[in-house]
Amino acid sequence: MSRAAPQRETRSDTDYQSDILVHVSRTFALTIPELPAGLRQTVTCAYLLCRIADTIEDEPALAAEDKRRYLAQFSAVVGAQADPAQLAAELTPRLSDRTLAHERELVGNLSRVVSSVRRMERREQAAIQRCIEVMCDGMHHFQRNASLRGLNRLADLDSYCYHVAGVVGEMLTELFCAQLPAVQQQATALRRLAPSFGQGLQMTNILKDMWEDRSRGACWLPREIFERHGLNLERLPAGQHGPGFRDCLQELIGIAHGHLRNALAYTLLIPPTQSGIRRFCLWSIGLALLTLRKINHNPGFTAGAQVKVSRRAVMLVRTLSNLSARSDHVLRGLFAAAARGLPLIAQSGVRDRVEPQPPRTPTHCAPSG
Repeated sequence: MSRAAPQRETRSDTDYQSDILVHVSRTFALTIPELPAGLRQTVTCAYLLCRIADTIEDEPALAAEDKRRYLAQFSAVVGAQADPAQLAAELTPRLSDRTLAHERELVGNLSRVVSSVRRMERREQAAIQRCIEVMCDGMHHFQRNASLRGLNRLADLDSYCYHVAGVVGEMLTELFCAQLPAVQQQATALRRLAPSFGQGLQMTNILKDMWEDRSRGACWLPREIFERHGLNLERLPAGQHGPGFRDCLQELIGIAHGHLRNALAYTLLIPPTQSGIRRFCLWSIGLALLTLRKINHNPGFTAGAQVKVSRRAVMLVRTLSNLSARSDHVLRGLFAAAARGLPLIAQSGVRDRVEPQPPRTPTHCAPSG
């Protein structure tokens, strides 16, 4: 009995990217379709490249030096200085079963993602290439030094959040401005707030996932805050209820809240006529704010699932954002209502632009070994 010939892939590269997005990010699979058509595909491609960088760094079967080498090669591929097919052929077999199957598939189809970058305008290419270069340099630098001791200072947490999220906010801003002249008019103000937007979302995730991160031997909380209250991050047990721990958590929630207020200010700089971009931003802000509320109400949580936003709340955020996307006044009111009772530490939102540099060993990280 003859075997059937293998089916030839008939989807276009852009269709492939849209299809795989659903399997590697539930959140972005919901928000990206809200963007204008041309921007939608550009942002999908950019996100998938960031997802590949995360996949390389998170792969437990790769040694630290291998991760560094593959991240450098990946950055070169995105910068059109290396062959994507060669990297995919070498890297994909080295990804273990602990990496999700769809993420392994995405790495194997690296060429189909990079192909879209090659067709973009030069400004868009430059924004994506810079993001990946900064992310690959900084992300590995922090990850290889991760330990239960946490980060030394709050400034180090700021730096970590910038390299894994703030730089993505900067990239998205450049992509928005490149395609939409009305957004370009607000470019200077948007660029000042973009890293803060990213930090608000990232800090929320760090707080939600703190106990899962600890189970993997990592902690992204700043020691200086906890030591001020006599707490040792390295020996911090789950389910803390003491006043000192609550005070630390309140301070970090207050900082994240301040960054999310900057995220709202960022969103309101987008012209109301661009309601799709506003929805893209508002859904993320709303979910992060509700997550902070749950953490604030349940400081003794021991797993991220205990402070995860419900599906009903997700639908509420989407509905209210969609109905109010064009009204600055209503959006400010909704934010104030959702944030009621949260501690607040205002954030300037200003950060000097960081250009890619060779990673250095910082004083705040424990030495690898």
